[in-house]
Amino acid sequence: MELRHAIQHAEQRLEAAHVGSPRMNAELLVMFVLGCDRAYLYAHSERALTKDEMAHYDDALGERARGVPAQYITGHQEFWGMDLIVSPAVLIPRPETEHVIETVLEVARDAPPHNMVDVGTGSGCIALALAKEFPQARIHATEISVEALEIARANAARHQLENRIQFHETDLLAGMVEGAFDYVVSNPPYIGDWEVDSVEAQVRRFEPRLALFAGHSGLEVFARLIPGARKVLQPGGWLIMEIGHSGRERVCELLKDWEEIRITNDLQGIARVVAVRR
Repeated sequence: MELRHAIQHAEQRLEAAHVGSPRMNAELLVMFVLGCDRAYLYAHSERALTKDEMAHYDDALGERARGVPAQYITGHQEFWGMDLIVSPAVLIPRPETEHVIETVLEVARDAPPHNMVDVGTGSGCIALALAKEFPQARIHATEISVEALEIARANAARHQLENRIQFHETDLLAGMVEGAFDYVVSNPPYIGDWEVDSVEAQVRRFEPRLALFAGHSGLEVFARLIPGARKVLQPGGWLIMEIGHSGRERVCELLKDWEEIRITNDLQGIARVVAVRR
């Protein structure tokens, strides 16, 4: 089958399975199978796919049709200009989380970082971005999941940052030295059990629950992370966290004893990041 016809059939199959953006997904998956870029698809639209390529493409489409995120099929996701390895052991990095890095960069204009820790690193996306942006800073990253730490370490090695980041298998900030950091950065779990029905089905089914759901109210992790951050931060140090779309007022209530609260909105005008000074 010619490449253009294979993509057309794939688009129809994904549309019938109610997969969002079926054309984009069809192209993404065939690029994965062929190891090519989008320009190749249009330059070689009459190229015939081999039997093995068609079988691989069919398998990938079958996974996507049943809801598996494309990133878990291809094993890759871009974040902050870096191609990262992802697996079902880690949360798929979102564009919204780049606002965390933007907030750190903004705060760092007045308070250059020296010692930073990324709490709940997952794929390592935040830690790697911090290491990339602040080459003179010492970066630490914590994660409770052994499987996630393997992915984070692999990503650090791929981007030649393994000597810049010290990874710790621990729960939040447990075991971190008191007063050791001038920045604590995190994208913690913040979805409450009461919000589960509002979460996209493929996210609920395939992404790690530990990285998504915080407990009944959605504040359970914040309630432990915030006092933990106060202990490990130096005076004047910054805590910068991603928050949920409904979490601004509730999280800020937990931060009422902190200084200089700053809120960063995402592109939809929704409060996405909170930064506070100890």
